[in-house]
Amino acid sequence: MHSITININNDKLADKVTQLLESFKNDGLEIVSKEDMEDLKLLKATRNIESIPYEDYLKDAD
Repeated sequence: MHSITININNDKLADKVTQLLESFKNDGLEIVSKEDMEDLKLLKATRNIESIPYEDYLKDAD
């Protein structure tokens, strides 16, 4: 799989590029925002962490 990052500072241009890329979804293109990708990586990292008791969570909240 290849990943490409495109940085666009203009909202109108970003909309045009997104519309163009949307037309390739049926060919297998997956569009993920950089922010969503970072969130997914963080979520994946938590999958291997054991949960802590709720009481311990409350104790550390202060």
